[in-house]
Amino acid sequence: MPLINVIGGGLAGCEAAYHVAQAGIWVRLYEMRPGRMTPAHRSGHLAELVCSNSLKSDLPATAQGVLKAEMRALGSLILECAEQTRVPAGSALAVDREYFAQLVTQRIETHPNIEIIRQEVEAPSADEVTVIATGPLTADSLFRELTRITGEENLFFYDAVAPSVSLESLDMDKIFKASRYDKGDSDYYNCPMSQNEYECFYQELVEADMAVGHSIDRDLFFSGCMPIEVIGRRGLDTLRFGPLRPVGLSDPRTGRRAWAVVQLRQENREGTVLGLVGFQTRLKWGEQDRIFRLIPGLANAEFVRYGVMHRNTYINSPRILLPTLQFEQNPNWFFAGQITGVEGYMESAATGILAGVNAVRRCKGKQPLMMDNSTLMGALLSFITDPGQDDFQPVNASFGILPPLLVRIKDKKQRYEAYALRSKQYMQSFLNQEGI
Repeated sequence: MPLINVIGGGLAGCEAAYHVAQAGIWVRLYEMRPGRMTPAHRSGHLAELVCSNSLKSDLPATAQGVLKAEMRALGSLILECAEQTRVPAGSALAVDREYFAQLVTQRIETHPNIEIIRQEVEAPSADEVTVIATGPLTADSLFRELTRITGEENLFFYDAVAPSVSLESLDMDKIFKASRYDKGDSDYYNCPMSQNEYECFYQELVEADMAVGHSIDRDLFFSGCMPIEVIGRRGLDTLRFGPLRPVGLSDPRTGRRAWAVVQLRQENREGTVLGLVGFQTRLKWGEQDRIFRLIPGLANAEFVRYGVMHRNTYINSPRILLPTLQFEQNPNWFFAGQITGVEGYMESAATGILAGVNAVRRCKGKQPLMMDNSTLMGALLSFITDPGQDDFQPVNASFGILPPLLVRIKDKKQRYEAYALRSKQYMQSFLNQEGI
């Protein structure tokens, strides 16, 4: 039986391994945890979610909804497991992170064509078809080897994780349940702030003792995971127009909109653990404990997990990767996940599927496939492998990276629906190709 190696057991690695195994090819999936842990992981489970438990919007006419539809069409294991471990989150797809990781691990462990090898890989084999999906927390030894081989300098940014609190420790007299603009069920817990409460919280936040790295690192944050205290330092009202925006939320006790609102989102199936939405932070734990208790309803909160910060790494994909996710210098190697410069759970998993598709074709002696950039998956790959970029930064899926429609549509809702329809049509053409 032919063999394909997959290095890394995160979302991208699991998607790649599953797709290859489903094609009848033997997979060796290498994962260094739990023998060697990372600063962000807490277990040895595959596909562990280290930041939010939300996989973002599931609405069909949103960029994230379109991306999910494309992934489902390609048989996404991650989305199948997410549906089975789903927790209430309005229009978003959120999961019980522990059950989710357990289910993905079980599906991979029990697949007859997959062998899991729990050890660190310091260098990939040059002669074997290999998917490298080691994620943003790639072990130093492997990343040094990749840097040596590519001849490129490391690119990196800092990523932050939001804290979580227990539901039973909250003061529900000061909190109300609702989803913004009443989209979906009332799945979010909302902590309304008056102007005085907000300004007191804001002042303490921006003056807090921050756990920072070396001075040269302080500005290297990806905007999608910007620490809340860094956002706050941009101005008094920045948070009110960002993660604490009160629009679309009316306090049922007053009938009015608060000055600012902190939202909490369910993180486990039982609903006993809630995450502070948008509160990624690099604050020291003592400062988190002190400052976040200023939020109405959280005065006596039990912190299940404090926010942490860790360095994420990614390669300079525009210079070294082809749109097929192949390494230019060695077409046996495919890269997938956040190490390629995509940002987000679904984006990472999507690249894992495509790396798996083309790894199978390489193994069978067939030409790798490229997705049309009218699909979001194709647009993501086109963006991260565009050699014309001078300042490559991580990217999320959005309609903004798609080519414009042939006919201009002013109405935003209709325009998004047109993007979704066009994506579906191009995905069908891709699926009709041999070997998908």
